[in-house]
Amino acid sequence: QVQLVESGGGLVQAEDSLRLSCAASGLIFSAYPMGWFRQAPGKEREFVAAISRSNDSTSYADSVKGRFTISRDNGKNTVYLQMNNVNAEDTAVYYCNARVVERSIPRDYWGQGTQVTVSS
Repeated sequence: QVQLVESGGGLVQAEDSLRLSCAASGLIFSAYPMGWFRQAPGKEREFVAAISRSNDSTSYADSVKGRFTISRDNGKNTVYLQMNNVNAEDTAVYYCNARVVERSIPRDYWGQGTQVTVSS
C-alpha cells in the first residue's frame, strides 16, 4: 500500500518561509516522479510543482515560480517544497502526489494534505 504523509504546514505571516515534507512508503520512491498540489477553500485542486525521479528536472506553476523550490532526497524517501516569500494566495491544503504508471495507465497517489495558512 502506497502511503504519502505530508508535514510542515502551519500558520505563517506574509513574506515568511516554510518547508513542507512528504514521506513516502510502500513504493520504490526513486522510481517515480513526485509533485505538490494545493487546494484552497471553494477552489479546485491545482498544480504547484513537480520533480523527476532523478532530481534533474522540475516544473512549477507560474504563480509560485521563483518563490517555491521542489526537491527530493531519494535516500530518505522524501520530497520537499521550500516555500519562500509566501502570500495570502498561498493559503491552501497542500497535497503530495506520486504518479505511477501501471500497465501504461497513470495512477495518482495522494497524501492527506497539510494546511498552510498565510496571514496578510
